[in-house]
Amino acid sequence: FFFFLPDFYNSGLYRMEGSQYTSEVTLGSLYQVQRLDESWHMAEVIQKRENPETKCTEYYVHYKDFNRRMDEWVCLPRIDTSKGPVEEGQKELETILELDGRERKVTRNLKRKHDEINHVQKSFDEMDPTTAALEKEHEALTKVKYINRIVIGKYEIDAWYFSPYPEEYGKQPKLWICEYCLKYMRFETTYVRHLDICNARQPPGKEIYRKATLSVFEVNGSDHKIYCQNLCLLAKLFLDHKTLYFDVEPFLFYVLTEVDKQGCHIVGYFSKEKESPDNNNLACILTLPPYQRNGYGKFLIAFSYELSKLEGCVGSPEKPLSDLGKLSYRSYWSWVLLDILKNTEGMVSIKDLSAMSSITHDDITGTLQALNMVKYWKGQHIICVTPKLVEEHMKSAEYRRPKLTVDPDYMRWSPPSKRPRSTKKH
Repeated sequence: FFFFLPDFYNSGLYRMEGSQYTSEVTLGSLYQVQRLDESWHMAEVIQKRENPETKCTEYYVHYKDFNRRMDEWVCLPRIDTSKGPVEEGQKELETILELDGRERKVTRNLKRKHDEINHVQKSFDEMDPTTAALEKEHEALTKVKYINRIVIGKYEIDAWYFSPYPEEYGKQPKLWICEYCLKYMRFETTYVRHLDICNARQPPGKEIYRKATLSVFEVNGSDHKIYCQNLCLLAKLFLDHKTLYFDVEPFLFYVLTEVDKQGCHIVGYFSKEKESPDNNNLACILTLPPYQRNGYGKFLIAFSYELSKLEGCVGSPEKPLSDLGKLSYRSYWSWVLLDILKNTEGMVSIKDLSAMSSITHDDITGTLQALNMVKYWKGQHIICVTPKLVEEHMKSAEYRRPKLTVDPDYMRWSPPSKRPRSTKKH
């Protein structure tokens, strides 16, 4: 038998050590690293490990000027060590080696546009001092993502971010998660045995909405603590800025599922505080990656407002919103307000819009300003709109009717009796 070694083994990148090829990689240094699309990018090497599955040495890298969800573990052949570490700031412009081998220079202006389109996080220098300090602390605590992927239901999903699973689970490259009870396991054999004995076929709690194949369950963090903690740990794999993991008792969780003969398959969820002093109707929201771009996110947002309507109050999501969160909410608010304006005759005020939609005065004002439909006159905001302007906006793909909408006739929920709030300040 004849074996031909790939060119990189003969390129001087490697030295022999026993029966393995190794190379010196310095943690904390910058190298050119090959991504899965075969393009090369500058990356910082953050951590090193031995993969328990493949028994190979892997390096955790963060690609410069990319969102941290793109961080990944790579094997040695994907790191160009031929020239040693690259000095920080060595290049004024980043060079990207594309698939055809050409080099493309990225100017600062082009990079800024790229960052805006792809929601790349600002650098610490671009933030105010307080935000920068918080971001540095957050990054230090969540810098390395050990879990590469999870198996849940019929899907195997790449993890995006660090999640604080217990030590013996959190350092595993792969976890298996029951889609019904959300129990997490390190080994496939354990997972298979669990599926044989797990009796759950839906989230715990009360089903409060069912139409066709969509169902929503209300899960109380006090009554189902383990499930809600597991849900938060799962969500953290796909959300960068999420701090709620274990203190779930003050929250209600609304779990969206797709229903078939096998059971209720989790699609996503949102959480909200039982008692919110700021009248927030949503604290955290997630649609699992296999279900994204199908309208489920806006369905969950709409559901939070239907709950607010039944409670007879206005609500708003917890701030600050992520860039993607801002886009989703602004799109939802715009559609709701445009739809009301289209079907309303005569004068309408921001107060009227708030009463009809349960959207706060501030969120309405900001949305109408973005639509150029409100003017500030004599100390107050005045809605300035024509039927033609409404029609033009509603033709836009950004503001068209969502794929999925909540049908209030299928809601089976009434607000809990509220205890009088204490006026004492802490």
